[in-house]
Amino acid sequence: RYLVSLATQRLLGPPLYATLVVNVVGCLVIGFLGGLAEERQYLSSQVRLFLFVGILGGFTTFSSVAYETAQILRAGQVTAALVHIGLQLLLGIPAVFVGYWAAR
Repeated sequence: RYLVSLATQRLLGPPLYATLVVNVVGCLVIGFLGGLAEERQYLSSQVRLFLFVGILGGFTTFSSVAYETAQILRAGQVTAALVHIGLQLLLGIPAVFVGYWAAR
């Protein structure tokens, strides 16, 4: 993540773009691996857990959130998906501010 962030900042500028690139790349990778796991039974549940939570979770948590939301949508549960992603934003952003406040 560090190297991707450095390269992105050099190419595009502000760290915000680096975070966006990391999150989008993480989403792309988790979607690709999820597709392999589901369509071709390519990855065992243990390997998926290791890759999704361990590796990609360390790269970006957003990829996990996006994957979970996509799975909920694939199950046809639009309201549940909206609640899921809404809570991520509604709770996550204020938590950042609380963290900033607590650090003072």
